[in-house]
Amino acid sequence: MAEGDTTPGLPASVEATQALLARGDYVAGEGLATVLYLALAMERPVLLEGESGVGKTEVAKVLATGLGRPLIRLQCYEGLEMADAAFEWNYPRQLMAIRRAEAAGEGAPSEPELYGPEYLLERPLLSALRFEGAPPVLLIDEIDRADEPFEAFLLEFLSEFQLSIPELGTVRAPSPPVVVITSNRTRDVHDALRRRCLYHWVDYPGAHAERRILALKAPGLAEALTAQLVDFVQRLRGEDLHKRPGLSETLDWAQALTQLDVVSLTGPVLDDTLGTLLKHKDDIERIRGSEAARLLAEVQAAA
Repeated sequence: MAEGDTTPGLPASVEATQALLARGDYVAGEGLATVLYLALAMERPVLLEGESGVGKTEVAKVLATGLGRPLIRLQCYEGLEMADAAFEWNYPRQLMAIRRAEAAGEGAPSEPELYGPEYLLERPLLSALRFEGAPPVLLIDEIDRADEPFEAFLLEFLSEFQLSIPELGTVRAPSPPVVVITSNRTRDVHDALRRRCLYHWVDYPGAHAERRILALKAPGLAEALTAQLVDFVQRLRGEDLHKRPGLSETLDWAQALTQLDVVSLTGPVLDDTLGTLLKHKDDIERIRGSEAARLLAEVQAAA
């Protein structure tokens, strides 16, 4: 680290990567820590797949904070185009420049003048290539929501960390950004994109990990209630549901129980708060009442 530079360096081992995540209150297993360490050391993008709500996006946020880097986020969606993801020209400003020049009797500006850097609007991908200081963390979130042609556009970016701008030439990053790509697997990501990434499946946390996470994220929750909550969620994920509750739903439920001053799970409490865990009407109707009571009885018997 140069004198006066306060930016943390990259972790020197898997254990150091795990510790970096832990400092951001992110409980990571050795598998995830290993993939992230290798991605940082090898300057490779990492593709994190898993169900929604298991903490994939949070990985990028914690990495950015832990590394002292800016976080640049590209949220993907159907119909995402280059103008939204990479760059576009500031056409209103170009038009104003033409009108000012004509009003001053100077004639229309030349094409090189109109397509100079001052008229370029940076979007997330270009911003990730043009930076000062340490490379940023670029989060390409929910790539599975974007169309396949957008994946093809990403290939040049991920292969060479560069973008081609016809009017200006090729923009290359002085150093590769840290790239985290997430997918909820609503569709398969193309093999060509996968080959450019290191890969990790982010699963639902086990009971021990989920209790540790709640201890960090919901420290006001009583230990006995935390144990009940985690056991119930773990059992609920084994049910035939349209959408099993993720870690984010567990944290929402913990916050809801705290707000309601709940000290122990009961049937009425479960029925009244299922909407924090389950986000589909059919799932709530299936679990509410007798099924919730059955799961709660199993939790109490196991305590």
